[in-house]
Amino acid sequence: MSTSVTSAYDQARAENRAALVGYLPAGFPSVEGAIEAAKAMVDGGCDVIEVGLPYTDPLMDGPTIQDAVHQALVGGVRLSDVFRTVEAIAATGVPTLIMTYWNPVDRYGVDAFARDLKSAGGAGLITPDLTPEEGEDWLAASDAHDLDRIFLVALSSTDERLEKITKACRGFVYAASLMGVTGARSAVDTGAPLLVERTRKAISAVRVPGAASQSANLPVGLGLGVGNGAQAAEVAQFADGVIVGSAFIRRLLDAPSPSAGLDAVREFAAELAAGVRQKG
Repeated sequence: MSTSVTSAYDQARAENRAALVGYLPAGFPSVEGAIEAAKAMVDGGCDVIEVGLPYTDPLMDGPTIQDAVHQALVGGVRLSDVFRTVEAIAATGVPTLIMTYWNPVDRYGVDAFARDLKSAGGAGLITPDLTPEEGEDWLAASDAHDLDRIFLVALSSTDERLEKITKACRGFVYAASLMGVTGARSAVDTGAPLLVERTRKAISAVRVPGAASQSANLPVGLGLGVGNGAQAAEVAQFADGVIVGSAFIRRLLDAPSPSAGLDAVREFAAELAAGVRQKG
């Protein structure tokens, strides 16, 4: 498997399916436990892994992720552990991203963070609270260290904002299908297909011939709310990627033992992987 996010999406597209992207915070339920859980997600069929960087003020996260992040912080997880987690997962050959609020990156030093992420085998960053206008240092560092940069678009994004955001993205565009905080939902938001369609139009509008970062084939991954294989299959009908986080964490939180948690995560990943393969 390739460590390139683009290659992972290209492979999924070649198989006429959506890519499956799984999220888990570093340090939850422990540093080693997170690594093993992520590997179980890969074993079950995840094409890309997002490693959450635990942060003390996760305003955009719902209660499930907040609970996991709190446990990681109480357990003493450090930024060095996050990079170690990335390195261990990337060694499986699956593209591995860090998803983080911007403050920890800024405090660490943007170029230093990019350098150490690249050294760990990471593919790039997802930055939910950073806009391209405020991210000049990150745009420069990601270019210097050949890292993907994934910004978020939302139902509230205007067409002008969609064009600015997609122009800055590399790897894929993260479409947040729900207004509000993260968390599994009982149904996929009805505005999700329209958001993906609008985002694809924006990608086409800003395409520059020969510029890979602005390719007309830049994928759109949909996140926030997918909680089972049927929903994954539904999202796979219109999005290039299906992003799942809270539902993985919930299985670890509810497991009676660490080994049972790994089994539950692996089985759930397989259910989702079967769902995204119902596309087409």
